[in-house]
Amino acid sequence: MNSATMWRIEPSGPLVGDVEISGSKNAVTKLMVASLLAEGPSTVDNAPRIGDVDITADMLRSVGAGVSVDGSTVIVDPAAGLEGKVPVTYSGLNRVPILLVGPLLHRVGEVSVPVVGGDRIGTRPINFHVEALRALGAEIRVTDEGLEAKAARLHGARVRLPFPSVGATETVLLTASLAEGRTVLENAAIEPEVVELALFLQRMGARIELRPDRQFVIEGVSRLRGAHQRLGGDRIEAFSYLAAGLATRGSVRIIGCAQDRLVTAITTLQRMGARFEITDETIAASADGLLGPAAVSTRPHPGFMTDWQAPLVVLFTQVAGMSVLHETVFEDRLSYLAALRAMGAQIELFDQCLVGEACRFHQGEWLHSAVVRGGCPMEGTEMDMPDIRGAFAYVIAAAVGTSPSVVHGVRYLERGYDRVFEKFSSLGLRISEIH
Repeated sequence: MNSATMWRIEPSGPLVGDVEISGSKNAVTKLMVASLLAEGPSTVDNAPRIGDVDITADMLRSVGAGVSVDGSTVIVDPAAGLEGKVPVTYSGLNRVPILLVGPLLHRVGEVSVPVVGGDRIGTRPINFHVEALRALGAEIRVTDEGLEAKAARLHGARVRLPFPSVGATETVLLTASLAEGRTVLENAAIEPEVVELALFLQRMGARIELRPDRQFVIEGVSRLRGAHQRLGGDRIEAFSYLAAGLATRGSVRIIGCAQDRLVTAITTLQRMGARFEITDETIAASADGLLGPAAVSTRPHPGFMTDWQAPLVVLFTQVAGMSVLHETVFEDRLSYLAALRAMGAQIELFDQCLVGEACRFHQGEWLHSAVVRGGCPMEGTEMDMPDIRGAFAYVIAAAVGTSPSVVHGVRYLERGYDRVFEKFSSLGLRISEIH
């Protein structure tokens, strides 16, 4: 990764070219955690070279696991002498600590992890995790510094999530795989990355069945073995570059992300007027003239992904007409729009649900819907990247600006996107590092 803290970005016209998509960021750290459940080492290939992999590797080492990161290959050896205390220094860095609770309870019986972290996009409801872990037999105490748990023996249970939370679903899969008896998880998340974790656990020897209506059934086993799995392409990275090409009136072809991971995204862009050329290995997006507007509501998979909406909103600023975005997954995910408005984007925020059905935020005061006027010039400015997805959106905004921009907080991009400086540069964007 680069050591720069800032980039200067000069608008360079249409972005054109190929981008090799890296393995899924939202899956790699979960497979690394799952490796702690095995009696031998596990290998994950096609891992993205991002900050979250390094953070998670250090976290696993802190509890006694052996971790080797060599390019795009990660090997995790859980060893025999794992410890149950994750140092508080990892507090707030990412969402991995809460996922460690189940695996470490199986290995050592008593666990202490720091508070969950990640991007500033809204609350992370660890109560979903806590209630699921309690149902599976864990004794949980939530403290100011994090979470303490212990269990002599975890057992199966029937768990129904109030919302199809990705993290809580992963907690149940990780914990129930070695629990005694059967676990039935209802209203589960079924994102591709969740299924990827389930497949990895199955390779390790877990008995997991995905049934209709968002239901997982897990039959606990007494032991798991190490496994080897190649990650699928990162659908967030793939969509982000496709949107960057369209926003700059260029054409980007992505390589290495399967079409079935982008079905809803492709359909959304097609409705706006984008033209696609799709093969088994590549997806290319382009447009003849200006795209049209759209009204989009984010939803759990298979709906429009919340992590796709920041690049989409920048694209909205470049189309002909008024577009609407309704965020239903995280209540505070639109804070990044302030910088776009400072550049000249005409965006109005509302606390009402402007697209689709009323969401769980409809009676609150959160500004979770945005109306975006297309075709407004965007002047270059100086911006602080707020989170991973907002950071990528700022780079696209700088690329379509009428003058150069300086973006601070490059670490956010490097936490979530593999070799993003090199990939943007290869598409023709003029970026220079400021150390």
